[in-house]
Amino acid sequence: MPVSQASDKAAPVSSSQWPAAYARLHQQFAWHVPRHFNMAQACSARWAAAPGASKRIAVCAYSTGAKAQNYSYAELQSQANRLSNVLVGLGVQRGDRVAIVMPQCFETAVAYMAVLQMGAVAMPLSMLFGPEALEFRLHNSEAVVAICDATNLDALATARAACPALKSVIGVGPASATQQGGTLNFAKALAQAPAQFDLVNTLADEPAVLIYTSGTTGNPKGALIPHRALIGNLSGFVCSQNWFGFDPFGTAPQGALPTGSKAVFWSPADWAWTGGLMDALLPTLYFGRPIVAYNGRFSPQTALELMGQCQVTHTFLFPTALKAMMKAYPGSARRTVQAQFGLRLEAMMSAGEAVGDAVFGYCQAQLGVTPNEMFGQTEVNYIVGNCARLWAPKPGSMGMGYPGHRVAVIDEAGKECPVGVPGDVALNRFDVHGHPDPIFFLGYWKNPSATAEKYTGDWCRTGDLAVRDAEGYLWYQGRSDDIFKAAGYRIGPGEIENCLVKHPAVANAAVVPKPDRDRGALVKAYVVIAPDFIAACADGTGARAQLEAQLTAELQTHVKGLLAPYEYPKEIEFVDALPMTTTGKVQRRVLRLQEEARFAAA
Repeated sequence: MPVSQASDKAAPVSSSQWPAAYARLHQQFAWHVPRHFNMAQACSARWAAAPGASKRIAVCAYSTGAKAQNYSYAELQSQANRLSNVLVGLGVQRGDRVAIVMPQCFETAVAYMAVLQMGAVAMPLSMLFGPEALEFRLHNSEAVVAICDATNLDALATARAACPALKSVIGVGPASATQQGGTLNFAKALAQAPAQFDLVNTLADEPAVLIYTSGTTGNPKGALIPHRALIGNLSGFVCSQNWFGFDPFGTAPQGALPTGSKAVFWSPADWAWTGGLMDALLPTLYFGRPIVAYNGRFSPQTALELMGQCQVTHTFLFPTALKAMMKAYPGSARRTVQAQFGLRLEAMMSAGEAVGDAVFGYCQAQLGVTPNEMFGQTEVNYIVGNCARLWAPKPGSMGMGYPGHRVAVIDEAGKECPVGVPGDVALNRFDVHGHPDPIFFLGYWKNPSATAEKYTGDWCRTGDLAVRDAEGYLWYQGRSDDIFKAAGYRIGPGEIENCLVKHPAVANAAVVPKPDRDRGALVKAYVVIAPDFIAACADGTGARAQLEAQLTAELQTHVKGLLAPYEYPKEIEFVDALPMTTTGKVQRRVLRLQEEARFAAA
């Protein structure tokens, strides 16, 4: 995808022009994947070698109540070179797995660049993982070194006993200053290492990252991502970020560095997951722009203050985060949230769950930006979505296939479904021109049978259901195991959840089937009450029980008035919080299994 040196902004395509513009994008788009490609060279080394590297900001470390600390691309590359030399000294070789158990911070970016540029495989692990989760992934991957934040060293030490391949641990932070227990201190080790390193000229098809899926069914599977996958991400990233500050109609010489953008990116997405690594950190660095790193708990206030103070122009926010903002800061027509916090957003991508029309409208009216929904998964990331700059998003729609990706809704036999018929969202190995799509993962680590099951011919199945409308937009129906039947009707939880969240009393909601002997299943909703309504229960449990009874009737009537009669929740259970994955998705499966266990025990 050409990136120009033209103006930061270009006029959006009009509603009458976008179908032609979208079709033209697909027909004119062509992948340019060199035989040799290295993510770290594209994201750091080339910028460090360019003029002004010591002034170009790579990472802006934000801390509440303190001045942000900026790190340049020159500093990023110098530190990455030092760490690469340390890892070589520890015996890390090309293709070895190196675990990275780190939060959003400058050292994490250094770790990724260091591992990738030496041809080793970066294995991100969440800071939320306990010893058992760490042990499974470290043992299964046969990681040889772990780079770990000091706060997680105890959990890592517990897991390490069962991981014989793990020879060395590098601790990051003051608490790891001592080298007890075989832990090498990050800062001390880098200070003693050379600042020069010869980058390994990796093949584009070589493995770069090993990311373990969330494991909602069975043990987690390690998805092996090649260096070329970053190239495959770029068309979706640029579209979902409204061209990331570049001119969508400009051109640039082949191989020229992309310049002209003034984008500043931030997302609360953990850099240990696909959404944070492949959708935020790496593509931002690829375009030579600053990314804000915040190592702290998410809150609506902190997020809004951060985006205002750091002049963030582009972001990726989960629907869960947007719902929390909408409830905490509803704003008004007289004074919007955008004005209150001085937001300068030019684009917002959202993914993980469907963005309903309530949240969609809030973003437009209060945050001053139209959200671009995106869909993808670790194995085939950033393949479907919207681009408000070039085609019109429909509230609640997943969007359409991004340039370079041939996406379809298919049935069990691998045939494309007609308009309006639900099926599995799938990606073909080849684009519309018959050329290989670089986004594809290499396969599941040490699990060829699971890799084979992912495909039907040249179609890679996502396991997510959708319907396609007459204009080509996809509408999410849920995971294949989230869809259920109640009283003979096919129920998709997303639409009901979206409807519930529109009620001012609801902060979040999840819908699952409740087993029923007569009707097979009933629609049940788990609801988190908004904080303002909780305050009304301060007088005691009687007041809370009365509120819940009142809200149950209100919410049932609310859904009946907006959706089909068979979709309203026959039962509502109020909870303090919903079970969530570490990537911010509601774990409906946990609630569904809970209902099945209750039914079996009754």
